[in-house]
Amino acid sequence: MRLYTLLAATLLATSASSHPIGDHSHEARETIQHPTLVGNGQNQYRAIPNWAKFEDNKPIGATHGGIAIDASGKVYMSTNGERSICVFDTDGNFIRSIAPDCSGIHSLMIREENGEEFLYGAHLTAQRIVKLDLEGNIVLEIKHSDDSPIPGSFKGLTAVTVLPDGKIVAAIGYGSNFLHIFSPEGELLKTFGRKGTGYDETHTCHGISLDTRYDELRLLVSDRENRRLKHYTLEGEMIGVYSTHLRRPCAVSFFGELCAVAELQGRVTILDKNGTPVAFLGDNPNPKQWAAFKTPLEDIPLGIFTAPHGLSYDKHGNLYVQDWNATGRVTKLEKLK
Repeated sequence: MRLYTLLAATLLATSASSHPIGDHSHEARETIQHPTLVGNGQNQYRAIPNWAKFEDNKPIGATHGGIAIDASGKVYMSTNGERSICVFDTDGNFIRSIAPDCSGIHSLMIREENGEEFLYGAHLTAQRIVKLDLEGNIVLEIKHSDDSPIPGSFKGLTAVTVLPDGKIVAAIGYGSNFLHIFSPEGELLKTFGRKGTGYDETHTCHGISLDTRYDELRLLVSDRENRRLKHYTLEGEMIGVYSTHLRRPCAVSFFGELCAVAELQGRVTILDKNGTPVAFLGDNPNPKQWAAFKTPLEDIPLGIFTAPHGLSYDKHGNLYVQDWNATGRVTKLEKLK
């Protein structure tokens, strides 16, 4: 705890000296054409200006989703707008939109299965899990029905991940706070978890990911409103709290032994394998912008976040971060060698 406090104070002081609290409107409205450095120590990045490029120059559309990256490096980003799932190359050039019926996917991940890659999405607005091929075709759908009831229903579905044996795990963070385990074919196998503030409870289990950094694989759950990350076995038994005192963690991504955390209150935190913070990225010194969905893009400086919601490392350690934003915002952080 002492290390966390000292590191947080040092890094926040450094961030504040570069970006004083107050009106950033003049600085933000200047068109920045050069990269901005963020991070510290061995975790320094260049924030790339104007990364996402559309031929029609229209905005992305509301971003309240996730990011996934395929083996070739293409970036898939879910939105709540008419673009649905956007596909970009590594330079941010827009390639296409896919799955027009899947606008409103809240979290997104990608998985290779027998030589083919598939997207898995927690489709919040449609209350279903979808498995898509990379062209956007639905190959599996899981949803509540009278024939296949799901305890607590799928209302408030926020996250999905897949286990090595193909089982699918879903989190109902905006509803029951149940976590469900399904067979690869979509049959409900187990339900666990409950809502609350206790040690073995969650209050908005917003994200869920497979954590492969340990001898025995684990599930890592973003217990957002309890401001912590928690580990569970693949069978749903709680192991313990991995990290706490976070700013409303939404989602995580792994690179080696590091864990990047999208925190809704204006920053991305990098944790080591023990759950200790080693870097803070894009820490917003203006609390009025934290988790502020309607913040105009021109009021957000490059390299600063307002509401990180989804993120993903690529195979080179670069980070792609999606803010929860009414207009739509995604930032590429290029890892310094």
